[in-house]
Amino acid sequence: MAALPEPLLALALLLLLAGYGGPGAAGQRRKEMVLSEKVNQLMEWASKRSVIRMNGDKFRRLVKAPPRNYSVIVMFTALQPHRQCVVCKQADEEYQILANSWRYSSAFTNKIFFAMVDFDEGSDVFQMLNMNSAPTFINFPAKGKPKRGDTYELQVRGFAAEQLARWVADRTDVHIRVIRPPNYAGPLMLGLLLAVIGGLVYLRGSNLDFLYNKTGWAFAALCFVLAMTSGQMWNHIRGPPYAHKNPHTGQVSYIHGSSQAQFVAETHIVLLFNGGVTLGMVLLHEAATSDMDVGKRKIMCIAGIGLVVLFFSWLLSVFRSKYHGYPYRYV
Repeated sequence: MAALPEPLLALALLLLLAGYGGPGAAGQRRKEMVLSEKVNQLMEWASKRSVIRMNGDKFRRLVKAPPRNYSVIVMFTALQPHRQCVVCKQADEEYQILANSWRYSSAFTNKIFFAMVDFDEGSDVFQMLNMNSAPTFINFPAKGKPKRGDTYELQVRGFAAEQLARWVADRTDVHIRVIRPPNYAGPLMLGLLLAVIGGLVYLRGSNLDFLYNKTGWAFAALCFVLAMTSGQMWNHIRGPPYAHKNPHTGQVSYIHGSSQAQFVAETHIVLLFNGGVTLGMVLLHEAATSDMDVGKRKIMCIAGIGLVVLFFSWLLSVFRSKYHGYPYRYV
């Protein structure tokens, strides 16, 4: 066979390389195949369970290792009973609501996935990320490594599904409309309250003097004011944990160390302290205005002063623990 001239041989080689795409195109095709396999695997798991459970191998292969054109929200938690992480269980319920809202949304795509790494199933992941607390939420973006804002500020924002959805929208531009399962507790309580009121009206007949009872209305208003001033509405909006347990020492904190957040237990404690101060003031008022004998009025006065001093001092102690450097104290 006659040899081809050099120009024709060079042209043939160029055409051959163009046909196969060269080594760069081959590498690109391999990346696309790997990416397609990863997305298909995640979509298959997501179709069965909204929150994908991962161990160390799955995390490194599907979350850490490139290529990746999708974001993964990962909840690092410790749900096993022997860990005794009450906050983890509460956060997991809200996380499941968020993931289900996205999974069954008409806007669902493979742009973002929700996953979970339990300490007992992926302790090596915790060590790799130098993580020593749970629960923790981290967004692993489609490109690059997580930045500071990709770690959710749980202590500040709480773990309510609505707050998590806002954070996800900030980090990924994926807007999730949270849909909660029906909760019939509210309508049932309202129906029970209306039934009780209706029963009272029926039993009392035309005598509705109890509706004009100033003491009853004052007590109801006082309970409402104490609940609101103690932070109940903040809890309802932010959904903070009841308390925080240190995973290393096991110590439980009922008072949040920052002035920007609080626990549910802290609300109950402050409500109790405010109630104690209020009771002391009521006793002082009764001691000054009642018609009882002098001995009983003195006892009421001493009891009122004691309650005010004691509970107001405890309130200042809580305030000092949250606003570090506050110089004043009562006792």
